[in-house]
Amino acid sequence: MAKKQASMSVSLPEQLKAYVKERAEQGLYGTPSDYIRELIREDLKRHEQKKLETMLLEGLASGDPIIMTATEQKKLEDEVRARILKKRTG
Repeated sequence: MAKKQASMSVSLPEQLKAYVKERAEQGLYGTPSDYIRELIREDLKRHEQKKLETMLLEGLASGDPIIMTATEQKKLEDEVRARILKKRTG
């Protein structure tokens, strides 16, 4: 099933417009829109990676580590899975 696409108009200076068109014509991207979408996807990946790194650093700085038994870890994993399933199914 194809994703529904929304349209957005973006104004660019001539120099940037020419660059986007050139990149698309080099064969790496089918159209200027494909190029712009890829740039946005890459930006999204960088943003998500930065968020993850921040959360990991916060976790490391949150205090001394706590030893967790296999039973406690299993219980925590089950809880996380249940939350994810609930979120997915609404």
